Amino acid sequence: MAAAACRLRRALVILPAAAVALIAAAGRVAAEEFPAHPVRIIVPNPPGGGFDLVGRLFAQELPATLGVQVVVENRSGAGTLVGTEAAARSPADGYTLLVGGMSNLAANVGLYRSLPYDPVADFVPLVIAVSYSYALVGRKDLPFAQLQDIVDAARARPGKLSYASGGVGTGQHITMAILCHLAGLDMIHVPYRGAAAAYQDLLAGRVDLFFDNAGTARPYVESGQVRGYAVSSLARSASLPQLPTVAETGLAKLDSETWFGLFAPARTPAAAVERLRAAAAAAAASPALVKRLEGNGGRLLRMTPAEMSAFVKREADRWSALIRAGGVSAE
Repeated sequence: MAAAACRLRRALVILPAAAVALIAAAGRVAAEEFPAHPVRIIVPNPPGGGFDLVGRLFAQELPATLGVQVVVENRSGAGTLVGTEAAARSPADGYTLLVGGMSNLAANVGLYRSLPYDPVADFVPLVIAVSYSYALVGRKDLPFAQLQDIVDAARARPGKLSYASGGVGTGQHITMAILCHLAGLDMIHVPYRGAAAAYQDLLAGRVDLFFDNAGTARPYVESGQVRGYAVSSLARSASLPQLPTVAETGLAKLDSETWFGLFAPARTPAAAVERLRAAAAAAAASPALVKRLEGNGGRLLRMTPAEMSAFVKREADRWSALIRAGGVSAE
């Protein structure tokens, strides 16, 4: 009887251990099977423009590695604020991603006194893929041959020239506002809901200038629908190499590039983050995506996870300081 009781007690001890092992194994299988259903990429801007382009390119390439459909959801509003906050508040399960960039993860830190998300603490970078210069373009009937002519006119008639942006707080808005601050210019800001809407009025002559993503601006410049004046990066843009940099003109040492990548909400399980990072890296290296980004004037970026995190923090610190020094606000 004693031996039987001993065997019974041993069995009672062993069974819970076996159950724990089964649960652990099930957890590993669940992690290995991620993703089990479609993944959503939130683009915090309307269709058209850099955010949307990057989101849709990754949505096309990720299924080859992830094995599930990837869909784009445009969530625009308040510049890039609405879509970015939605991504930050979404379940941290790996099924909702965000196209993050200079405007929503760096510039917004300086534009708003209180952000509903923390660019560094609330997101984990999967890939930072590309950067673009901005190109200053104007309606085709502007009577200015070069950037200095615009500056002279703006100083002679403060508050008369207008510039478009894809929304308050976008990189287009920030880059022009910083240039106006550095050069001592007074222009009227006219925000639109995305680049496509801004171009409608620029082409119709209802707004004078637009500091847009160089890749998006390129076809308008090459077709003669708008006039190109300068680019915002320290080096000339591969997209519009004929345009001088603002720094080259001697007006100001402007150094502004917009960048884009994919991010997941913080606290996403490590196994899902690693799976997504591997898939994003494969997508970023795919010939189709590389060809499209480089062909559109993009500068491809390659960073480790640690480098990406440091880059976002560095950009947030740099842009918030510039924006506050220039007195630019979205409120």
